[in-house]
Amino acid sequence: MALGPRLDIRQTQALVLTPQLQQAIRLLQLSNMELEAVIAEEMAKNPLLEASSSDDEPSSAPDGDADFPADSLEDPAAPGADELMVSSDGTSDQPLDFDWNSEALETDSYSDVALSSSGGGEDGPDFERMEYSADSLAEHLLNQLHGAGGEVGRLARAIAEMLDETGYLSVSVRDIAEATDEAVEFVEEALALVQDLDPPGVGARDLAECLALQAKAADRYDPAMARLIDNLDLLAKGRMTDLKRICGVDDEDLSDMVRELRAYDPKPGCQFSSKGVEAVAPDVFVRQTRGGYAVELNQATLPRLLVNRRYYQELKSGPSDKTSRAWLSECLASANWLVKALDQRARTIVKVVSEIVKRQQGFFEKGVAAMKPMTLREIAEAIEMHESTISRVTSNKYLLCDRGLFELKYFFGSGVASTEGEGDGAAAEAVKAAIREIIDREADILSDDAIAGLLKQRGFDCARRTVVKYREAMGIGSSIQRRRQRKIAGAA
Repeated sequence: MALGPRLDIRQTQALVLTPQLQQAIRLLQLSNMELEAVIAEEMAKNPLLEASSSDDEPSSAPDGDADFPADSLEDPAAPGADELMVSSDGTSDQPLDFDWNSEALETDSYSDVALSSSGGGEDGPDFERMEYSADSLAEHLLNQLHGAGGEVGRLARAIAEMLDETGYLSVSVRDIAEATDEAVEFVEEALALVQDLDPPGVGARDLAECLALQAKAADRYDPAMARLIDNLDLLAKGRMTDLKRICGVDDEDLSDMVRELRAYDPKPGCQFSSKGVEAVAPDVFVRQTRGGYAVELNQATLPRLLVNRRYYQELKSGPSDKTSRAWLSECLASANWLVKALDQRARTIVKVVSEIVKRQQGFFEKGVAAMKPMTLREIAEAIEMHESTISRVTSNKYLLCDRGLFELKYFFGSGVASTEGEGDGAAAEAVKAAIREIIDREADILSDDAIAGLLKQRGFDCARRTVVKYREAMGIGSSIQRRRQRKIAGAA
């Protein structure tokens, strides 16, 4: 065999993702709010793309809605709007308490009715009654320190900006003194000035000091309360007898003191948190109609995209060189592909959500107790799509129904078998709801074995370790912890 360079021809198969296919996959896993930003970016780059409101032209997507009757998947014929609102003699026969919103859903989209009903109009917000609120805790404290001068005032303003979002001071007084090149006594005086500000409890270095500051502001910091605050570890353990002996009070006085502590805010700075709450906009609406359940995309957060072919003809007919014509053709192809990808995305989402609603119809009718275990593979096999596609569709998307706002991932998960051995069993969320209900109604504290026995009586085949896993996932303490909490609550 000769050793040396040579040329070989080999034939291989490989899956290559084109840029268009990569774009379609990326659009599929975006929420409506994220998709809006992508569309705005594409419109800025492509002059042939333009956004159109839903009033410009009727929607042409045939799969915009999907109905699921209780008995069958066929949409029964519904009476027209004229038949619903006007009687045979041409006069209105609706009662005085007629719900126009519910009736409008028969002809208008859910997003139109929901958004129009929340508008201001004459009953809009009264701006004269609005009060000023600081953007952050530091701003709120600095406004109160506006008249403080001298070195103490300057240090107090510096300390106010050092507090974390909960209102605590995590830097020691000595470190502040070294950083500002000031005496420790000046720093302590400035810290005392900050601790006298509103809200009570800010500037504390630990929980005990925070509670003590609030007790002083409420004029409740007597020697007994001071000893109680110094022994918070005993209160957490429920050792009420030891606390009565240490504080030198009886049962009634200790109950009043514990009740007072429970009314204090352990994190006073959180009410001025600068982090805004990000509202979640639903991507899909599921509403109940006369024929069953209807699935509809949220058009309010999903702009309609069109290709301006008239502008394309104007640019094409004008004088242009070869490079300009190639660029124009590329823009047209890109615009057509984006519109097609958006339409395919809408069809896929409606198809997936429709199958979810079909399989979890018990949840929409009866609540979380009727949820069934469901996997991505089951949905993929039912609608003949790949499991990865279902995963992308259900990521970062939310569903709004009469029972609230839920992420699509919420409807997927494992479950437990039925004690009768029939059916699909129950979803994990249904078991968690049953465990929470049992614990909320328990007269005597139940052990995990006792809870497992009660679940079996309800038809859930759960072992003790399953109860422990679900209980800890919901943040519910053990029987010992619940007994201790009840003892503390009884003392309060």
